[in-house]
Amino acid sequence: MKAEGHPDYHTITVKMTDGTTYQTRSTYGKEGDVLSLDIDPLTHPAWLGGTQKILEKGALSKFEKRFAGFGALSSSGKKDEDKK
Repeated sequence: MKAEGHPDYHTITVKMTDGTTYQTRSTYGKEGDVLSLDIDPLTHPAWLGGTQKILEKGALSKFEKRFAGFGALSSSGKKDEDKK
């Protein structure tokens, strides 16, 4: 196996959005570099309230709200349009 076949694996510092840091090993950058995160478990909606928080502001909820009654069945099992 070639010696150049693998990337350099070294220690870097990861900086979270709240300013806390921790050290880990990675192929990112070079030895001693700092990786500053824009999104992490402290700020991402998926960790702050689950998928519900994401969906209520997203395109899916707008679509569902806009077309809520489209093609809805009445209690008799027929479409509302069929009654006319």
